[in-house]
Amino acid sequence: MSYRTNALINADDTAFIFIDHQPQMAFGVTTIDRQTLKNNTVALARTAKLFGVPTILTSVETESFSGYIWPELLNVVQQDPIERSSMNAWDTDAFVAAVKATGKKKLVMAALWTEACLLFPTLSALENGFEVFIVTDASGGTSEESHNAAVRRMEQAGARSMTTITALLELQRDWAKRDTYNGVMEIVRDNFGAYGMGVDYAYTHVHKAPQRGEFAHVVKGAAEHA
Repeated sequence: MSYRTNALINADDTAFIFIDHQPQMAFGVTTIDRQTLKNNTVALARTAKLFGVPTILTSVETESFSGYIWPELLNVVQQDPIERSSMNAWDTDAFVAAVKATGKKKLVMAALWTEACLLFPTLSALENGFEVFIVTDASGGTSEESHNAAVRRMEQAGARSMTTITALLELQRDWAKRDTYNGVMEIVRDNFGAYGMGVDYAYTHVHKAPQRGEFAHVVKGAAEHA
């Protein structure tokens, strides 16, 4: 039997927020490999979609500086981002209204950069009575020192740090939840490296499931006729 706990995020009490995942912002990130950053961010968005969690996208100075939200992220979320000029999303009325419209008190937030566009709205949301969970591996800073100092400051103010894989597993929690099980496994296999490879191995080698994709069929066919 599983018991609900409010210490963890739940699909019915949480909103996911993606702030400024744009090319020019990513160019300045030095704290995480940029492809890994994109991979984690897309996995986080897929997690929100799978569990039916409300999602908000916001962008800063799209035309004049930062460029458009990553297409891979837009492809998952499929909504128009809230455009801003302020580094602090909480200074934009439309953003705050969108957050409040979700009716959720727990906010899972990721942003570029950690030291500004994640730090500022996190402190503001905490001050306004929200619980904030910062996703450190779907965010990035301009230096290790800036990123880490911002994370410490947010944690000192009451925010909780988490990673993308934690968000996914925290929402699933019980492998007996069959309605989301396959979706979780798809995200794991597509986005989580060694973990996904282990799942592929268990599926195909241990449980003898068919391999995925056209390439797998080519390899299988070649093996059969070798």
